[in-house]
Amino acid sequence: MRVTDLARRADTTTETVRHYTDLGLLAPRRNPHNGYREYGAEDLRRLRFALKARSLGFTLSDVSELMSASGAGQTPCPRVRDLIETRLGEVEERIQELQALSQRMRQAMAVWEDTPDRHLADGRVCGLIDSFERIGEATAPVACDHRENMTSAPIRG
Repeated sequence: MRVTDLARRADTTTETVRHYTDLGLLAPRRNPHNGYREYGAEDLRRLRFALKARSLGFTLSDVSELMSASGAGQTPCPRVRDLIETRLGEVEERIQELQALSQRMRQAMAVWEDTPDRHLADGRVCGLIDSFERIGEATAPVACDHRENMTSAPIRG
């Protein structure tokens, strides 16, 4: 089957098939008459495995490692367990980072809610961002005006 057929059967894109082929995860043969890549049932099986592994958070490097181990007659299952535990920790850490980012964004929106838009004549791009400090270090936002140059002032409270 050709790239488009394989992609359709695996419910993915032709770009994914080509990328995985370039990485060596798939090994199509070349048709000697037209040079097209021809994929077989083994490629479909490997592609579906790779897509499932990716949906579980495994990297393409992980997938390659697991396929290599299996191809060498070893069971990659113990490595799968180790890797998924590592990937889960990475995901949970990223979730915490995103929650902290969400909190900073909400804080900025609240601080900037009543701040007028103005252009700064001192070369700064945006006084809102320039004046933003993390929680506990907040300063009053610098409004930007086409007519005046303003500076930030500490919040008193």
